[in-house]
Amino acid sequence: MLYGPMTHPQFLRALAAAGHGSKILLADANYPHTTGVSQRCELVSLNYAPGMLDVLQVLEVLKRTIPIEKAEIMVPAPDAEQVEIPIHDEFRSQLPDIEFGELSRFDFYDAARGEDVGIVVATGEQRLYGNLLLTVGVRQPGE
Repeated sequence: MLYGPMTHPQFLRALAAAGHGSKILLADANYPHTTGVSQRCELVSLNYAPGMLDVLQVLEVLKRTIPIEKAEIMVPAPDAEQVEIPIHDEFRSQLPDIEFGELSRFDFYDAARGEDVGIVVATGEQRLYGNLLLTVGVRQPGE
C-alpha cells in the first residue's frame, strides 16, 4: 500500500524508472502527445475530458511525489504575437523555489522530443501555452 498522494499505477511505474535529470512533460490537450515527444517516451493519458484533469491539478500531486529541479515553459515564437499567458504565473506560484526557463514554441517542441524526456502526461488543460517541462531532481536524505 502507498502512502504518497499519487495512486495512478502507470504514472508511478514511469516515475520509478525516471531518475535525476530525466524530464517529464505535462502537456495541454492541444499538444501532439505522440509526435511531439521521442518514440521511447511513455505516454500517461490523464485527459479524461476537456478541462479534466488540468496541468495544475497534475502538478499539485506530482510535486509531492518527486523532487523537481527545474521547470521550462513554452512561450510564443519571437515572430508571433506576444500575448499574456496567465497560466505561467500559476506554474511559478506552484513551484516558488524552482528555477524556470522559457523556450519559444518550436524550441520547446525540440526539447520535448529530446531523449531525456521519459514521460509525457496528456492532460485536459485548455489554457493557452499550458505545457510544462519538468526536470527530476535529487531526493535529499531524510525525505
